[in-house]
Amino acid sequence: MKPLAKKRWYRLIPIVFITYSLAYLDRANFGFALAGGMAHDLNITAAMSSLLGSLFFLGYFFFQIPGAFYAANKSAKKLIFWSLILWGALAMATGMVHNITLLIVVRFMLGVVESAVMPSMLIFLSRWFTKSERSRANTFLILGNPVTILWMSIVSGHLVGSVGWRWMFIIEGAPAIVWAFFWWYLVNDKVQDAIWLEKSQRDDVEEQLKLEQEGIKPVKNYAEAFKSKVVILLCLQYALWSIGVYGFVMWLPSIINEAPNMDIVKTGWLSSVPYILAIIMMLLASHYSDKILKRKEFIWPFLLVGAIAFYGSYLIGTTNFWLSFTLLVIAGGAMYAPYGPFFAIITEILPKNVAGGAIALINSLGALGSFVGAYIVGYLEGATGSFAASYMFMAGSLFLSAMLTIIAVKSNRSTHVEIKSHQKSPFILRVD
Repeated sequence: MKPLAKKRWYRLIPIVFITYSLAYLDRANFGFALAGGMAHDLNITAAMSSLLGSLFFLGYFFFQIPGAFYAANKSAKKLIFWSLILWGALAMATGMVHNITLLIVVRFMLGVVESAVMPSMLIFLSRWFTKSERSRANTFLILGNPVTILWMSIVSGHLVGSVGWRWMFIIEGAPAIVWAFFWWYLVNDKVQDAIWLEKSQRDDVEEQLKLEQEGIKPVKNYAEAFKSKVVILLCLQYALWSIGVYGFVMWLPSIINEAPNMDIVKTGWLSSVPYILAIIMMLLASHYSDKILKRKEFIWPFLLVGAIAFYGSYLIGTTNFWLSFTLLVIAGGAMYAPYGPFFAIITEILPKNVAGGAIALINSLGALGSFVGAYIVGYLEGATGSFAASYMFMAGSLFLSAMLTIIAVKSNRSTHVEIKSHQKSPFILRVD
């Protein structure tokens, strides 16, 4: 096999990383606003806080598949360009609302606008990076999540403390609009359109990607792919996983802020710690997953560790803040580690003509899980007066997600699932 151009990594990975980082910034800073005075200023109750924190994911749920269909069949580049502009504007508008009704609309619409970003990015990367590279490429994309929260936790804490939550939203929303024009200038939808690569380099990449699709026959439509057992199980698995992740992401600042002698700046610094471990674990998991071309073994064990860590935090309760916090750091790192291998599975088991839709379907169920996680964690805290019940809820969700990973990807080497194509002949879904 010919070595493929390394220039793809230097050119594309920083761009997709920054783009997804900006998306994550404008969805995750909401928790800091709530903890930093927004709830008081707008008279937001605990129950309404839970609803507002989760509304983003409801909008995110409904528009995944249409966005992925457009990205797969038209242009991921164009879709993400307009998404950047719109979500930047909506993020800035969050800092200007003066009543809960407008805030509900803005949060929901922010989810709608950002819904196509993740599947579009994964489709984009699958057209530029081969199987032996894909877990790492996906990981560098998704690293935008923990890396952003790492610095956002510190910066947002200082911004809220110095200029207030309104200006935090405005200052952090503006970069997405500016970056949209860099995105448009720097990326290409198709390998053959990339004049920054030599013709032979473009041909080598396309040849390798074409070889990967041999033996996987196109199916008639998305519905046929969506009926497969492995896709259904991965949808359920990702929904449960997302309950843990976004219950954690949305409410970690509030969890930490409840500790004795805590202020919003300290909360920001401590909230960043789990994401340092997450970055390290994501890079290690994706590297070794690509090296030995195994996926399952780099998913379920981490989710199980996350479940155990949450359960440990539940047992400790408020008796020892620092031990409980250490377990939360471990849970955060473990939940993030498997993202690269997980999303590599989807583009490796499905034919090109339906992979985008499957990614969107799985991510949609993840968004629904995120909605449930963000809402229920906040609701349980409001109903019980502590986050102990929330720890149990997130632990149970991650445990079930780990078990579903084992079931979905049964064998050590591959899982075969037959789906009838429009030619009435089966194709094989392979999960290494």
